Amino acid sequence: MYTAITFIAFTAFVALYSWYKLRKEELDSKDGYFLGGRSLTGVVIAGSMLLTNISTEHLIGMNGSSYKNGFIIIAWEVTSALALVVAAIYFVPKYLKMGLTTIPEYLETRFDSTTRTLVALFLMVSFVVTLLPIVLYTGAINIESIFNISEVLDVTKEEGLWVTVVCIGVLGSVYAIFGGLKAVAISDTINGYGLLIGGLAIPIIALVGIGDGNPFEGLSKVFNHSPEKFNVIGAKDSVLPFEVLFTGLIINQLYFWSMNQTIIQRALGAKNLVEAQKGLLYTGVLKILVPIIIILPGVIAFYYFGDSMYDNQDMIYPELVKKVLPIGFVGVFAAIIMGAVLSTFNSVLNSAATIFSIDVFKRHFGKNASDKKLVRIGKLTSTILAVFAILVAPMVANAPDGLYQLLQQLNGIFFIPIASIMLAGFFLKKISAMAAKVALLIGLLFYILTTFIFKVDIHFVHIWGIEFVLNMLVMFAVSYFYPNKKAIKEEAHDFVEMKEWKYTKPMAIILCIITIVIYVLLGTN
Repeated sequence: MYTAITFIAFTAFVALYSWYKLRKEELDSKDGYFLGGRSLTGVVIAGSMLLTNISTEHLIGMNGSSYKNGFIIIAWEVTSALALVVAAIYFVPKYLKMGLTTIPEYLETRFDSTTRTLVALFLMVSFVVTLLPIVLYTGAINIESIFNISEVLDVTKEEGLWVTVVCIGVLGSVYAIFGGLKAVAISDTINGYGLLIGGLAIPIIALVGIGDGNPFEGLSKVFNHSPEKFNVIGAKDSVLPFEVLFTGLIINQLYFWSMNQTIIQRALGAKNLVEAQKGLLYTGVLKILVPIIIILPGVIAFYYFGDSMYDNQDMIYPELVKKVLPIGFVGVFAAIIMGAVLSTFNSVLNSAATIFSIDVFKRHFGKNASDKKLVRIGKLTSTILAVFAILVAPMVANAPDGLYQLLQQLNGIFFIPIASIMLAGFFLKKISAMAAKVALLIGLLFYILTTFIFKVDIHFVHIWGIEFVLNMLVMFAVSYFYPNKKAIKEEAHDFVEMKEWKYTKPMAIILCIITIVIYVLLGTN
């Protein structure tokens, strides 16, 4: 009962605080609804980016994977810092200068309107088929496990999960539909820092208990129990071989942090370039700290539970939370977990609504549509996508390598083809619009055939790298026969001040050095 009261109290606080901050905002204009009025600060951007990225698919999926595979999966996290450095120095200044609301807008400037529409539709499908259902389902696992909803309602575990999925889906939709990006960003900031504090509390309390009051003694015991779990260099047959860092992983990270609408939309809503760069680089710092929350607990759980839950790895984190947290704190932590789910869910809904309204509806059905109409279309889009996601969510259960690995495999369907044409657009002026469209479709087909139909015996991240090279070759070949005749001009706007943050380069260098040091220190076990 106490757990439920603290859960409701914290959730209500976040909702009321978000309402209070938004009560005077202009939410019926395009910039107001989709970009938070171009008023976001570095701290808000970092908190929102972190919580949009870190949700229960990380807390559950990555801790489940580290429980089974150890620290080798840290590559997903620490290499993000390198991509955020590139985003801060190169990509975001370009986007802000062009006054973009969506990433597909750039593709029309560089290629043509068909490429923009194709990518917009790709992104919409990827949100509904991959990210939204997995976020909902992992959130439901955690909330169902903490509150034993199936027992309270006297239904089966599956029915309990369904009820939880629907409740989370409806609540998440309300933020995105009625508050726009500003509501999402404000609630994200509170929940983001709540997640950092609560997430850090889990391993610290566990290590204090294991070390009889001394967390460092506890860490030493966990390390000595299974030192192989702390090695960050994955073997060739492991879930994440070390070599993938130099093939598809870096392409994926560049896409995710520099070109992914859901993430980069926060930086597009920055009040100026200084705040955008601060937000991106603060996020880089947080991403280096995040493994303490989403990887270390899984290894601690191995100390407690051994390999008894290898067949059900995605349940390990909720079990650890119940084991180590004092009963009074479980409700608050469940509320923070709920916030993490809602954050990613409503952020993706907001991005999907932005993309559909600006890149599809306005382009093809309402060229003269007013801002108010675009916002209405955005709200309707969010509602329809939320319903689809709720229906699809239970279908992702029982992923053989865990839910996080499934999410990454599914992401590759869309991320790598889009990253290929984005990077070609930025750096290769001879690539034509026809080449971009052909590469999009060939890349998509190649990945689906090699990953899901013929099951080629190559790690899927290596397949990302092969697909990227294939896409580039296709674009060069097609551009030879259908050369680029479009003059490339990137118009500069003055929506926001474009002066660079003075600490951008020093912070970028520090983040790169820390990433290398982590691999040197933890790669010698």
